[in-house]
Amino acid sequence: MKEQKVINVILSGGSGTRLWPLSRENKPKQFLQIFEGKSLYQHTLLRNKELVDEFMLITNEKQYIDAKKQADELAINIAAKIIEPIGRNTAPAIALAALSVEKDTILFVTPSDHMTADQLQYQDCVAKAIALAKNNSIATFGIKPTEAHTGYGYIEYEKEDVLKFWEKPSAKDAQLFLEKGNFYWNSGMFCFKASVFLEELEKYDPKMLNACKIAMPTIKNGLVGMNAMKKIPADSIDYAVLEKSQVIKTVPSKFYWTDLGSFDAIINYFERGNQVDNLQQISNEKGSNFAFSNKKIIAAGVENIIVVDTADCILLLPKGKSDLVKEVYNSIKDSNNKLI
Repeated sequence: MKEQKVINVILSGGSGTRLWPLSRENKPKQFLQIFEGKSLYQHTLLRNKELVDEFMLITNEKQYIDAKKQADELAINIAAKIIEPIGRNTAPAIALAALSVEKDTILFVTPSDHMTADQLQYQDCVAKAIALAKNNSIATFGIKPTEAHTGYGYIEYEKEDVLKFWEKPSAKDAQLFLEKGNFYWNSGMFCFKASVFLEELEKYDPKMLNACKIAMPTIKNGLVGMNAMKKIPADSIDYAVLEKSQVIKTVPSKFYWTDLGSFDAIINYFERGNQVDNLQQISNEKGSNFAFSNKKIIAAGVENIIVVDTADCILLLPKGKSDLVKEVYNSIKDSNNKLI
């Protein structure tokens, strides 16, 4: 019997606006080479290269150039690609991936812009997820919460069974989830047979699956035809499949995981002893400040400030409130799009 191929499907479509102005449209978060000289995308390739047989990249035309270049820097081959002319969220992207491989292929789906540590534990969890996938389950990776975080989705579980997916909660609900103890953060990583995912999609969103099937013959050199792509309904894998499916399992994942989705998250990662290039802590009599800059920053009389210094602008934020970046970004994207 032929061994089932395992493919790491890497999703790379986001623009990383919560890390503006470091992250820009022409160089989004996942391609910033600031983590020991490598990008989050490159770290994704490196931690998975011994665990899978091939890589498949799902991205857009703008990002493919950077993705190919950075994979080449590591001498890692991207065996297959699906380039979307317009985004339709994660469910259609994954459906197109599943339709492009043999039905028994195991797809290990990961974002391109997250970071993990504790590689041995990570490898063990991936092996467990692959075993579940071979047994016709859809495996998710549940991260034990360390705080009542409102920026992540949650998985309510009992042993390895998923009871319910919860969207990003209020602060009150997040605290309740933490106290109850049977809730994981949803890491956004999944593992399943291509055929199992397609069967579940046919069950819960046949219109989407049919539109994806119609789009397949339009793919030329990885690029999906625009007209066909426009006709695919947009939805996330969570809404389209996971929240409805009865074959979902979760792998308790004790490895360190972060989506590095804000400046505060990057600072927390840095404070764990990890290197972030050009990130410096500035201590004075008032307390600690942090600066993302290649210049020497000196502070006096201020505390808990984040400085983000780039070639064309400087952003100042209070530490602990880096979610304010979204408001700043939205306020300038129309009035000063050269900064975007």
